[in-house]
Amino acid sequence: MKPIIWNAPKSKKCLIVPKSYDHKYSRGVLGVITGSAQYPGAAVLSTSAAVATGVGMVRFYSSSGLAHLVLHSSPEVVVQPGAVTAWVAGSGIVPKKFDDYTTWLRHRWFKVIGLQSVPTILDAGALYLADKLEQPTLITPHAGELAKLLKNYGIEVLADEISDDPKRWAQECADILGVTVLLKGSKTVVANNEIIIELPTSTPWLATAGSGDVLAGIIGSIAATNEIEILSSPNRFAEIAATAAFIHDRAARLASKGGPISASMIIDYIPEAIRKVLA
Repeated sequence: MKPIIWNAPKSKKCLIVPKSYDHKYSRGVLGVITGSAQYPGAAVLSTSAAVATGVGMVRFYSSSGLAHLVLHSSPEVVVQPGAVTAWVAGSGIVPKKFDDYTTWLRHRWFKVIGLQSVPTILDAGALYLADKLEQPTLITPHAGELAKLLKNYGIEVLADEISDDPKRWAQECADILGVTVLLKGSKTVVANNEIIIELPTSTPWLATAGSGDVLAGIIGSIAATNEIEILSSPNRFAEIAATAAFIHDRAARLASKGGPISASMIIDYIPEAIRKVLA
């Protein structure tokens, strides 16, 4: 299968610009279940990135002090349950570590994901739900996480092997699980059982803690504004994932200016990256 090479004009087609008659609910509502006592920063980074990307509302789901951290950074985030048009879950949550009470509580929140059949992004600790949901699902593993996930299906492959041939393994995982796969790396690849998309090589400065949490927030925001389009077209989720990865890299480059960056710095440049794509 010949890969689609992603760029700014293709990304522009996935960005829905609000009209004069839009309101916060019509512009998408993203439900977020991220962060934990072990990795609280993931909650802040994912929600802040979603807000910066331009969704109508972000709902953060938490039964702990994480909500206070999120609100301190982004006071516009709503911390009450309610209707959503997309989910993002798992960033900063340890996979199935149920001996830790606070992590167990975060996994309990995953039960609400199936109650609303909307586009869903699964990262890190939520990857094990990949083939258990009815709604359109996107998973966002890096090579190491994908190797562990495939092992559950009897496929033994090393993370280095996946990194050496990301198109093959992203496609194989998509076929096995029936989901869309965004395989993170210097050469990010997005695949479902119909298409495969290849992103330009990302800046090496993106290899920093929390970068993936930011990406999850960007994807969730764009997915929430594209709910109808995703439900109507099987390939739209892949295109949105590629668009988010493209914006993620462009924001990182704007923040970097050739030097080191942090994940928080990437968030500050998301609006400018989107403006340049829309220009």
